[in-house]
Amino acid sequence: MGWRQTTSALTKDEQIELKEELLRKGVLQEDDLPLYEMLMPDRIKRMYEVLNTRTNHITILTEGVDDPHNQSAVLRSADAFGVQTLHVVEGRAKFKPNSIIAKSADRWVDVVEHGSIEEAIDALKENGYQVYATALSEEAIPLEEVDVSKPTVLLFGNEHSGVSEAALNKADGNFVIPMQGYVQSLNISVAAAISLYDVTTRSRHIVTDGYELPVEDQARIFKDWMVKSLPKRTLGLYKQKGVTAFERETGNSE
Repeated sequence: MGWRQTTSALTKDEQIELKEELLRKGVLQEDDLPLYEMLMPDRIKRMYEVLNTRTNHITILTEGVDDPHNQSAVLRSADAFGVQTLHVVEGRAKFKPNSIIAKSADRWVDVVEHGSIEEAIDALKENGYQVYATALSEEAIPLEEVDVSKPTVLLFGNEHSGVSEAALNKADGNFVIPMQGYVQSLNISVAAAISLYDVTTRSRHIVTDGYELPVEDQARIFKDWMVKSLPKRTLGLYKQKGVTAFERETGNSE
């Protein structure tokens, strides 16, 4: 997706100030300046604004979500509410979201795939997360009672069978979205959107230290977004400069 502007809405002074701020904060690395100069300042400014809202304090883990429409919708919700990483355990189908449905969120959200639900939960817990699974049970608490002062994973299961018994046994707790009607469940894409809105809104106001991404993550993501923002023609020129990091980081040697 290229940035089609030919002139910037930012003044020269604003462009200089933006560049200096990115370098000063460590979001932009000196080695990446040639890449930076290939993009319109307006595009850079927009990426920086979005990056400042991103978090991994809240993240999502999906287990066996097979429908590409649902995969795409969850990605779209993650992007919309500033969640940078989606963790995935595949079911019968590969994780292959539809970019049109996802509105290109698959370009801006990191996806981490795990071999099994046990491995995924263990890894997340080792990184300091508590894991709450969506499940109708006597022990389940309302969504709004999940303690979001701690790094939190919301676990969503398969469209038909829900979260597996193995996942429930390893999770720290279960939660439900309180409903007033006859139905007792929601489509995963709807449930994820409602849940993310609630937990990101609450944690953004509760967590004073650690909600935003560490600067090293911001720098990595910012570079990745810059590469993905290059028009195809410019991307070809960038690759021709012999920057082997591009092939190493993206796995794309075309």
